[in-house]
Amino acid sequence: MRAIPLVPLLLGGWLALPAHADDAQDQLKRLAQAEQQQSFQGTFVYERNGSFSTHRISHRVIDGKVREYLLQLDGSAQEVLRVDGATQCVSGTLEAGVSNIPDSPTHAFDAARLSAWYDMKVAGNSRVAGRPATVVTLTPRDQHRYGIELHLDKQTGLPLKSLLLSDKGQLLERFQFTDLNTANPLTDQMLQPSADCKPVQVVKGKTEPAKQHVAWRSDWLPAGFELSSAAARKDPDSKSLVTSLMYDDGLARFSVFIEPVSGAAVTDIRTQLGPTVAVSRRLTTPKGDAMVTVVGEIPIGTAERIALSMRDDATVPAAADKASATTGSK
Repeated sequence: MRAIPLVPLLLGGWLALPAHADDAQDQLKRLAQAEQQQSFQGTFVYERNGSFSTHRISHRVIDGKVREYLLQLDGSAQEVLRVDGATQCVSGTLEAGVSNIPDSPTHAFDAARLSAWYDMKVAGNSRVAGRPATVVTLTPRDQHRYGIELHLDKQTGLPLKSLLLSDKGQLLERFQFTDLNTANPLTDQMLQPSADCKPVQVVKGKTEPAKQHVAWRSDWLPAGFELSSAAARKDPDSKSLVTSLMYDDGLARFSVFIEPVSGAAVTDIRTQLGPTVAVSRRLTTPKGDAMVTVVGEIPIGTAERIALSMRDDATVPAAADKASATTGSK
């Protein structure tokens, strides 16, 4: 379970306490440890794009192994079982959209690294789900990422509430516990999915060694974002080589997918659902046209600039000039 990001809300005077960056870093370090060490069960609400859903979560840690079961309580009975971050089974409409990548990065905070890109402060105290909490804000130092407000349980360090805000203060995403139990032990039955929870199959297709086949790179990235993984595999349907690149700044992430289009009619895409954006742009290279798609929780203007900055080893100058002229105006 990840803690959901965000810029400080307009907090009232009841939260007006001295702010200390070192204290905020200590709180984030405690959060990173809590989700890997603390068992709990609770109910939370999730809000995105004006829509709400309610979920129950059972999170058990035994000998360093994390088993987590989520069940949506309203609408269709969607459920997910994860072990050490890898999805084991899903049910409902989640099935088609859930991946099972064994080496996907786990949720962790490097407070020292984040301090270069976010202004971190302890903003005060609050109370969520009947539990005292410490409010920590992470305000981005540029326009290329979102800010975060976290309400961390004083007893355990777990996130009781988090908000993700745009640079204009618009609420993009909310996660908030309505009840949390950290005292009672979790039984196997509490973490047992229903028969409708179908095992997730890893997508078939040969993954090519990244150093040998991934020639794509970005001419521009927001400060702090680094390449965390790269892969290239043959699409089982089109048989073309699809390159995937993942970048992160220690908190925010986005992925870039590049696929040859071979003269096919494709349409550029620019869309946003809550904090998640998807931007697709067609680029011309000496090897033919390619569709570049950027997906992640970053501002849409940033995603567009990244898409237009992608290059292979021999991108034609005209394409580079066009991208430079487009991004230079932002």
